[in-house]
Amino acid sequence: MKSLLFSVFFLSFSAMMFSQAGHIMQGVGAVNMSMGGASTAQPLDISGALQWNPAAISVFDDKILKLDIGLFYSSPELSSSLPAGMLGPGAPSVSGTTKDDRGVSPMPALAMVWGKEGSKHTFGLSAFGISGFGVTFPEEGNNPFNPAFNPMVNSNPINYPQNAGGFGHIESDYMLLQVGATWAYELSDKFSVGIQPTINYSSLELSPNPTANPSLTAGYPSTNKATAVGFGAQFGMFYDTGNGLKFGAAYKMPQTFLKFKFEDTYLDNSSSKNEFQMDYPGILSFGLGYSKGNVDFALDFRRVFYEETAGFMNSGWTNTASVAGFGWKNISVLSTGLQYKGINKLPLRIGYTYSSNPIPEEITFFNIPATAVIKNAYQFGFSYEVNNSWKLDAVYHYGDSNGSTEGQILSPFMISSSNPLGAIPGSSVSYKMTTSMVQLGISYTFNK
Repeated sequence: MKSLLFSVFFLSFSAMMFSQAGHIMQGVGAVNMSMGGASTAQPLDISGALQWNPAAISVFDDKILKLDIGLFYSSPELSSSLPAGMLGPGAPSVSGTTKDDRGVSPMPALAMVWGKEGSKHTFGLSAFGISGFGVTFPEEGNNPFNPAFNPMVNSNPINYPQNAGGFGHIESDYMLLQVGATWAYELSDKFSVGIQPTINYSSLELSPNPTANPSLTAGYPSTNKATAVGFGAQFGMFYDTGNGLKFGAAYKMPQTFLKFKFEDTYLDNSSSKNEFQMDYPGILSFGLGYSKGNVDFALDFRRVFYEETAGFMNSGWTNTASVAGFGWKNISVLSTGLQYKGINKLPLRIGYTYSSNPIPEEITFFNIPATAVIKNAYQFGFSYEVNNSWKLDAVYHYGDSNGSTEGQILSPFMISSSNPLGAIPGSSVSYKMTTSMVQLGISYTFNK
């Protein structure tokens, strides 16, 4: 039975994990998500503490097991336009929007902590889906290679077939599973430090694959689902003043991965191979917590360092017309949450998360496969304390991109000294999205 449950848990990570802050999940588990992801200085549950500050697990003096399962839904929209004359002399301008049809994705999280009252040592294990993006945009049916093509009817040129100048069917699927082993040590009854070595497993599938060299006759290829393993660590500090005020700080080192090794298949069924390295960025977190009576407040600030991360630091075209990288900028993330415990056995929580956009306007085109950027996220959650051992958690999340990320369509055939990215004059490409999620959690505390 244990073997079957473990298999189901890890197989579920093959599904897409959608991100909030760039390609990073804003929180882990129903409790942490309901607090907006804030946990660096306010460890209300073991999952949030293990994710954001390994030192904070020192507050737990019991052996606790926690499992969360969520259903995540996103609705990206991809729009583009071409000016008049781009499809031939006298052709009108064209524009259109394509909606994603991926559907619902599962989101599991598993955590365990071993604490003991009077001991200075606390240990933890975790397996979290901490990052991901993915889209499924079908090919535009009203395209120039369709005998029934009508240029007077709205159509989305970015989803035209590749032999008509578009990308055709666009699909991406990226996920990152992180397994951490955590140790926290109490230097005093108020101050703790923690360390968490991590091992990571990621997978990436792209169709078409812009990191591969295109064929002059068969365009960009599609790929298999490539995998890579990575390693890193996280360090943290936690200080509880004893009068309700708490402080925390943590640094998650860049997670360095081996390269994805893609097996590419072109439209004419020819094949090739290429490699692409995509690491996980370093994250610096600072937290403030305050607890008074029936109220717990949490505020976290994070800085995500994409500009120093392989796969994200480079951008633009290579000399063979492949894409060098996503070209993301560093971002800031603000998470805050409030918990009210005045109702017996039913704590209530609200949370908010703000994230800046890592995608510069000029390279919007390169990031069509990774549109998962949410600026504002709102959460409401609660728990039900069944007894001294069992507790149930739930959260509802809604996020939006607060408008579109916009830029121009780029082409390597348009590159010049004055137009280094090959922007097509008068063209546009943009994407926006909303997300929603329901997540349930259950935790068990092993009584002495």
